[in-house]
This record gives sequence, C-alpha cells and structure tokens, in this order.
Amino acid sequence: MVHPFLARMQQGPVLCDGAMGTQLYERGVRLDACFDAVTLTNPSLVLEIHRDYILAGAEIIETNTFGANRYKLEAHGLADRVREVNFRAVKVAREAREITGQPVFIAGSIGPTGRTLAPLGRTPPEQVRAAYREQVEALLEGGVDLLIIETMSQLEEVRQAVLAAREVSDLPIVVQMTFASDGRTLVGHTPEEVVHAVRELGVTAIGVNCSVGPRHVLDVLRRMAGVTQGQVPLAGQPNAGWPTQVGERVIYTASPSYFAQYAREAAALGVVIIGGCCGTTPQHIQAMRQALDALRETAQRPDTVVEIRPRAAQPVLAPEGPTRLAQKLGKEFVVSVEIDPPKGLNPRKALDGARLLKQAGVEFINVADSPMARVRMSALALCYLIQHEVGLETILHFTTRDRNLMGLQSDLIGAHAVGVRNIIALTGDPPTLGDYPHATPVYDVDSIGLVSIIKAFNRGVDAGGASIGQMASFTVAVACDPTKPDLEQEIERLHRKIEAGADLIMTQPIFAIETWQHFVARYEAQYGPIPIPVLLGILPLQSYRHALFLHNEVPGITLTEEALERMRRAGPEGRSEGIKLAQALLLQVREIAHGTYLMPSFGRYEVAAEVVAVLPNRQLVVPAPQR
Repeated sequence: MVHPFLARMQQGPVLCDGAMGTQLYERGVRLDACFDAVTLTNPSLVLEIHRDYILAGAEIIETNTFGANRYKLEAHGLADRVREVNFRAVKVAREAREITGQPVFIAGSIGPTGRTLAPLGRTPPEQVRAAYREQVEALLEGGVDLLIIETMSQLEEVRQAVLAAREVSDLPIVVQMTFASDGRTLVGHTPEEVVHAVRELGVTAIGVNCSVGPRHVLDVLRRMAGVTQGQVPLAGQPNAGWPTQVGERVIYTASPSYFAQYAREAAALGVVIIGGCCGTTPQHIQAMRQALDALRETAQRPDTVVEIRPRAAQPVLAPEGPTRLAQKLGKEFVVSVEIDPPKGLNPRKALDGARLLKQAGVEFINVADSPMARVRMSALALCYLIQHEVGLETILHFTTRDRNLMGLQSDLIGAHAVGVRNIIALTGDPPTLGDYPHATPVYDVDSIGLVSIIKAFNRGVDAGGASIGQMASFTVAVACDPTKPDLEQEIERLHRKIEAGADLIMTQPIFAIETWQHFVARYEAQYGPIPIPVLLGILPLQSYRHALFLHNEVPGITLTEEALERMRRAGPEGRSEGIKLAQALLLQVREIAHGTYLMPSFGRYEVAAEVVAVLPNRQLVVPAPQR
C-alpha cells in the first residue's frame, strides 16, 4: 500500500504550516531562549500554535524540533535530552491533531547542526550523521509521518542527514535548501546543483525554504523545475520577506494576501508542498488555503450544471435481533480494528479512518473509551457516527471507571436504542494514569459485574431486577491479557467473566502464537476448554524504538524477545518488518482463533488495512466452540 502522504501528494498541492520559531517569539518567548525546549517548559503554547495552523487549513504540521539535534541543544546545556525534546515535540503535535480531529500529517522538522563539515570544516561527517540518526530515532519513536530536512546550505550535511534517516526509517523525506539573494546557498551551490545532488539520494521531494521571500523562492523553484522536469516533486516554504527591526521587535512585512498569490503561482509551477517559513502566521496559511481551494474548485468545475441532491443517510442498524458480529462468530473469521476517538470536537480523522478500513474489507470497528484515562470524545457518540455515516458495525469499549450503577445502565439503554449493541466490558485504566490523576473513579462494579448487568438486560431486567420493557440483544465481549506475569489471576478472572455470560473474548496484543497457546493450556488444565469464541489482539510495530517503548512503558503490552530482535535487525525497514510480523501472526491466528483485533499505532489505519490484505478469504478454519 502506498504511504498515505505519497498518495496525498498525487492529488495536488499539499499545504504545510508556517513558522514555529517566530510564532513562539510573538507569543512571548525570548529570542535567546532555546525554542525547541519550549515543548518541555510550555507544551501548551506549542500545542496552541500547532492547533492554530491546523484550523487555518494546514495539512502538514512540523514538529518544534528544528534545532533539536545534539549540537544545537548543547549550547543550551541540553545535549543529553535529544530524545526527550524530540519525542515530546511529536507527542504535542499529535495531541494537536487529536484535538482538532483533522487528518493532518506530522512532519519531523530537522534543521542544520550549525557545524561546517570536513573537508571545508573540522566536523567529521560521520559525527554529524550520528547526531541526525539520534534525532530521527526519537522522532520516529514519537510517531511522525514524514521528515522535513530544511534550511540547509551544505550538500554534504544534507547527504549525512538523509543517510542517517535512511539507516533507521523508511518514511518519506523532504529536503529543502535555503538560498541567498544571488540564487546560491551560503556555501555556493546553485539550484541546479542542489537538484542533481539531492535527487541521487532518492528523497520524496526537493525544494527551498526560508531564504528571502516568496518572489525569490519562486525564482529558485523555476530553476529547479527546469531540471526536475516534473520527475521529482518540489517544495517551497518562503519567509514572509526580509525581517525588519522595529523598536525591540522583529517584524516580517509580507502580507497574507501576498502569500495567497505566491500559493497560486507555486501551484501553477507544479510545486506540490506549499507553506511558509519565518514570519508567516496562521493568517498567511489561511490565505493560502483559500487560494488553493479556489484553484481546485475551478479545476473541478464541470461544464454543465449538475443537480446536487442530499446524500442518502446510511440505514440505521435496528436495535433488535442478533448483531452482525454475533451472526458471524463461529461462521467467518472476524476482523475488527480499533479506532481511538478524537480529543476534540471534530471526528473527521476517525471517520476517514473507518472509511479506509471499510474499503479494505474490515467489517467491525472497536472504539476505545478514553484509553489510558485520557479524556476523549464519548466512545458511544463515535460508535453512533461510524455506524450511521460509514455503515460499519462497532464494538463499544465500555468501562466502569467513570459511571456509577445508574449511569452504566442509562448509557447501556441509550446505546441499545441507537443500535450500538456490541459491548466489550472493561473496568478501565485508573485516573492516576491520565490527564486528571485526582479525578474520582467510580468502580461501583468491575468488568465482571458489568457483564452480569448486560446479560440481565438481555433477559429484560435491570441490575435491580426491574423490567426494562423487553429483552435487549447485546453481544458481550470481555478482555484477556495472556502476557500478564500473574497468569493464575488472569485465568481465574477470565473464567469468572465467562461464567457471568460473556459471548466473546478479545485479547491484549500478542507477538507470538505460543503466548496464547501457553495461556490456553494453563486455562484448560484448570477449567477445561474455553467455551466461547476468541479474537486475538495484534499490534503492528512501527520501528525498533516504537517496540521498545511499547514493551517498557505501555501497560498491558509485552513483546517477545524474538519480536524485539527482529525489529532491531530491521533497522530502517521497521515499518515493513512490523507489517510482516503482523501478517505472519495473523495467518497463524486464523488457524486457531475465530478472529483478530488489530490495534494500529499513531492512527495509521492504512497499516491495519495492509495487514488484513494477507487474508485470502474469511472462511473460518477452526470449528465453532461448543458450550
């Protein structure tokens, strides 16, 4: 499957964001401060800038890591915090994306080291490459979608940065040089020389950023276009003109309307990545967004008038009878993929992800209920939107953490009424893990008690035995973690969940089929065969650093030594290796389980779609279990 960013580039100009450093300065950060460290000291300010750019219409936002390499951070006494600065910067950018709900791309910003490389200078190229590799590894671990190597003036430094990135990553790479008013980089490279040299590195796009201003950047881009002949995408992100000192402030004079004209001319030239650099603001990006949208509308305008009719609503899933999930269990191999609700009001990214998965043949979507105790949109609300706007049946994660006995039952009645009738009963992560550690958890019942309540609903009564008017038709799933150190306790709890009436088991991710087989053997030795269907969890890994992070820092996820070693050996092919591991495991799962539950990281639903593509068909291999 084509990387989503490459697919987006094929559709026309992609709008990047504007300046980060000058925006931090405009919002009170001193010029002599370490702008990259603001992510650690004032993350809400960085998040606010990201959010403003997204709301202005940017499709790419760059992390606040332009100077977050060892050499630049060393001047501020932060050389030993490269990983922390970069990892946190990606996390803040992803948080902004989650809050806005927009499907924007997160680009890891990589700037120059400030050192002159040998033979012109004294800094060995291999040391510079090591510094860039350290930065890229942290950006990759944080979950960036692409890398932008920018404001470069030395071709050798560009080469070392690209080689470092390729040693640990297979992400798209955009390279942007900066040019003086004479049309050359600070060390004398012409646009033509830059294109010839950088093109040999096999990057995704080549271009220019910073420099003098829009007019000068267009001149450089025209010269580059004469060499590329449309074979390599171009990128252009100019400054807002020359900076001017006004009192104690630095002012950039190019207006948003001037940048709108730049966007039109750049698009006409065939520039694919368009954005702004120093001095540009969300207002500049908004003006460019409007200009590019107007160009697209003009290009798509038909010659004849077409009657526009309202889109027919998706049929409402009837709140009665067995769910589609219940009908397929034991007859087909079931595939469900998890989608996290947004942290803000806009569900667009989640809905787009559900549509992509539907096209890939996925029939069920799990919707998490504020996982890790971090506040997100109501899982029930997103389930409703996915079912009614996308037409996929959902599995609602339902925790007892946030609801008392009355609230639990009220929400269950409401879920049933709107057709959300697959429930995975969970106790929920404690608030101490999340955004509000002092919030009061409820836990009137645990997940076992919740199963009992839902099954009572299916008999037509509530928890107190009062009639609810008719029998409900919930399908009830329960969780199981076969990687827990204390397997005896997990086995005992699973048995109690089954006795309470669970219809289905969904496991935490496993990374070797033997993990589940060992758990089953232990369970059967104590209680006999597991009598209900099982969907085994699979989490596609993105890189070795991602694997280490999950294994060491995320509760409920334990990798095998073999999986860690394979990801380590994969190096820059980590994403591909993670998909291969997941596909191989999926084919094994198909032989012993009734389905799978995929958990893509960083909202990369296309990875889940690629994993599922390995299934030749959905015919169930194992026989349906007998009670």
